[in-house]
Amino acid sequence: MSIPEGRRYGMTIPLHGPLHTQQEAIAALPGLGYTDAWSAEGLGPDGFTPLVLASQWAPTLRLGTAIIPAFTRGPALLADTVGSMSQAAPGRFVLGLGTSSNVIVENWNGIPFEDPYKKIRDVTAFLRAAMSGEKVTETYDTFEVKGYRMAAKTEGEVPIFLAALREGMLKLAGRVGDGVIVNWLSPDDLGKVAPIVHEAAKGEPREVAARLFLIPTEDRELALGVGRFAAASYLSVPVYRAFHEWMGRKDLLGGFYERWEAGDRKGALEEIPEQVVDDLVVNGSYEECRAGVAKYFDNGLDTAALAILPVPGLNLAEAIEQLSPSAH
Repeated sequence: MSIPEGRRYGMTIPLHGPLHTQQEAIAALPGLGYTDAWSAEGLGPDGFTPLVLASQWAPTLRLGTAIIPAFTRGPALLADTVGSMSQAAPGRFVLGLGTSSNVIVENWNGIPFEDPYKKIRDVTAFLRAAMSGEKVTETYDTFEVKGYRMAAKTEGEVPIFLAALREGMLKLAGRVGDGVIVNWLSPDDLGKVAPIVHEAAKGEPREVAARLFLIPTEDRELALGVGRFAAASYLSVPVYRAFHEWMGRKDLLGGFYERWEAGDRKGALEEIPEQVVDDLVVNGSYEECRAGVAKYFDNGLDTAALAILPVPGLNLAEAIEQLSPSAH
């Protein structure tokens, strides 16, 4: 598979199974042509531990978080963690920061999900100041810091990418981020959101990264079932609902939301149209999946972080190889 020059091709980690069992698979990624490993946070392991392991198991990979919530760590703890990650992977760590959602922030962590736009803006400003080495005493709109100086100093620059869905956050990513992370969108959607980021950047380079969900199976019914289940976990979250309505899917997803709000979870899944599954989840044979990923690059994607969804009978090692840049 040919990746356009200057584009990056990553894998979401951790892979399936306990962390300690993944060394061989992660160490093999660079040899298959993967350039990056990206973690997430919310379901499963925290966002940093898999990257620390990968920093030693695959010391050429760029490592990134997509994403870490801006709400769930205090400013100083987050800065300390960023500094530590930078020291573990000098020059190879990217902090992907996002607002997350009311489910993770408020329902699971007991933290008010208030002013998400201001929160991520303020955390980004604080981290920039902290990573400069200066002592930070500052009152931001959403928190206050008194006398913090980063002791775990970064080794080299740590880029900050902001997760974004709709116009306001996309513009913020363009203005104050080094890149943007987008999620659960189609190639055509990417063609709408990426220009907003670049326009807000006013000529400064901004990397566009996306986690792409894949179901590598030729069993159509299985792909639809897995795809609907995975998509529903995001589509049911208010920020994603608003995003997809902005993308023009309000009518397509009307039946899903009606049944979901009525508590009919099974019926709601059945209301997700095949078109929506195909828009949001790359699926089919390995060849079809590789072609599906290529469509995102064609529409302005700089970095793909593949996320292979578990399906019965899937040979994960084979899938990682067959979906890699080395596959033909």
